Amino acid sequence: MSDIITEYRNENTKDIDILPTIEMVKKMNDEDKLVALAVEDEAEHIAEGIDLIAKQFLKGGKLYYFGAGTSGRLGILDASECPPTFSVPKDMVTGFIAGGDKAIRHSIEGAEDNPDLGYEDAAVLKTDDVAVVISASGNPKYLLGVLKRADEVGCKTIGITCNPKGRIADEAGLVICVEVGPEVIAGSSRLKAGTAQKMVLNMLSTGSMIKIGKTYENFMIDLQAVNEKLKDRAIRIVAQIANVQYSEALAVLLKCNWEIKTAIISLKLGLDIEESRAELKKYGGVLRKLMNARVAV
Repeated sequence: MSDIITEYRNENTKDIDILPTIEMVKKMNDEDKLVALAVEDEAEHIAEGIDLIAKQFLKGGKLYYFGAGTSGRLGILDASECPPTFSVPKDMVTGFIAGGDKAIRHSIEGAEDNPDLGYEDAAVLKTDDVAVVISASGNPKYLLGVLKRADEVGCKTIGITCNPKGRIADEAGLVICVEVGPEVIAGSSRLKAGTAQKMVLNMLSTGSMIKIGKTYENFMIDLQAVNEKLKDRAIRIVAQIANVQYSEALAVLLKCNWEIKTAIISLKLGLDIEESRAELKKYGGVLRKLMNARVAV
């Protein structure tokens, strides 16, 4: 038998091909219930990862995800959602997939087995960055190439895997190993393993953004209001934090080009738009620090 856990056969789903559809769904759902518990077991390591990424962000470092197949696509998905959610530069969080952009939609045979491709993609890494390598099995040679380059430049590394015996578990600086067990369909790591990886990536990116001040309480105060839904959300956020009517929040947002934090400061502190921007700049753009300082005064 393979020593790769993701390749094991799941004893609970041997009859899945002959079950009534509703029973098939229930079996899959039962297996999915195990994922959150497995992620919980890695909470301390995930917290370490969040603190590490936030620390490097504050140094001016960037976050890079590297993966093959499903893992690579999940990294790209998480990275692509950071700019609109947190108004960070497009290159602050970036995802790479073995085989390049074509591999996002198509399988590129052999790409994950080529360490040179990983080494080449990792040429973007600098000392203050964080490289997150993602793999259910933990064995793609592509990722070993990434880790080699990261080690050469002194870049911090995090490995996300579902296999404690995978090679990235030995070579990454911090390892987050979510042991979800055998898949519903043997070897199909886009299932439980993919769900686990998505959950961990959500925590790493969201947690690190919270740490550097990209939220106020649990409000998304740095979102880019680029469509009607997000504009409505921005208005409601400003109205709730500043304790004003919807119409008043809208009026101020229109004056400051939909800058949520600027609008909140203007309303809460009675400042004009430029004064509000200047005040926010004093506190590095972190609304919580500014508001706490004002309360203390």
